[in-house]
Amino acid sequence: MDNAYKPDLITLIDEDNVEHNFEILDTIENEKGVFYALYPIFDSADESVEDSGEYYIMEVIEENGEEQLAEVEDEALLNELSAEFEKHFEELFDDEEEEKK
Repeated sequence: MDNAYKPDLITLIDEDNVEHNFEILDTIENEKGVFYALYPIFDSADESVEDSGEYYIMEVIEENGEEQLAEVEDEALLNELSAEFEKHFEELFDDEEEEKK
């Protein structure tokens, strides 16, 4: 059985038509919508080391029958989602630490 970690990856194209690769860290689906926590993937180790370590929260929206991702512009919603994602991350890392013991 292969237990190797395989990340969920996504490529987004910005308004300048530049591709950016991300790993989907987590998903929240609630009455307000579907949201992804995305972490950038870098082409070089130097870029990765220089990165601030921040992740991005994007909302899944439907436009012209296609799913797209958009920035969450509501500050209160963004804060709420950040807290929920952080809680998920803490639980994940706590579970991993327990498994190592």
